[in-house]
Amino acid sequence: MLSPSTRYGSVPRLDVRGVSVRFGGNMALDDASLSADEGRVTGLIGPNGAGKTTLFNVVTGLLPPTSGTVAIDGVDITRLNPYKRARRGLARTFQRLELFTMLTVRENIRVAADIHRRWSRDKEDPAERTDAIIGRIGLRATADVRVTSLPTGQGRLVELGRALACNPRVLLLDEPASGQDDSETEQFSRLLRELADEGVAVVLVEHDVQLVMSVCDVISVLDFGRVIAKGTPAEIQSDEAVLTAYLGATAGST
Repeated sequence: MLSPSTRYGSVPRLDVRGVSVRFGGNMALDDASLSADEGRVTGLIGPNGAGKTTLFNVVTGLLPPTSGTVAIDGVDITRLNPYKRARRGLARTFQRLELFTMLTVRENIRVAADIHRRWSRDKEDPAERTDAIIGRIGLRATADVRVTSLPTGQGRLVELGRALACNPRVLLLDEPASGQDDSETEQFSRLLRELADEGVAVVLVEHDVQLVMSVCDVISVLDFGRVIAKGTPAEIQSDEAVLTAYLGATAGST
């Protein structure tokens, strides 16, 4: 089975190689590798506790790896702090909602747009950027509502909007469809494809297998901290190791 980088180019936008993370005697990640190309949606799936969020934390600099490297566009960023990684075009959402709870939808996104404007060379007005993002994520009706009043599905869209305000080149999404109803998930799926078509390298961690299979170009599967399979959705759905470790247990809920 060919790796995504072999299929789509020699230098991935995001390239994680041989990452291991040990917590005492527990190996949370064991020689895990992941690549994501611009213009593609890359899925990262696996059972609870497989190491998916841990891998995201390594990529974004919140957690140092025991071994391994992280690169963006071929440049090693393993030793950079999270802020410098963000300035290289890396943005993420979190498994648990991380919103500014005292602020409205508009204010949450505007904070990110203002910060991005301060350090970047982007001349776009932060207010205009914020308003455009609110429209894109479908939250105009609640733009001036405090985020604590929103259902979880819409809260996750706010978090996505805040990430988009940073104009990311690599976008890591940790269970972003959790709490969404069917219509919201369908709209979200279209948005992911649009972002990929615009050249963003999207990496999606998600337990909604139907969404993953419909929107992702390539998928990596983690189990007990190890990548057990990489391939297209069709290849992953027919992989015996994946069926045994994960998809067989979730098929009935998709």
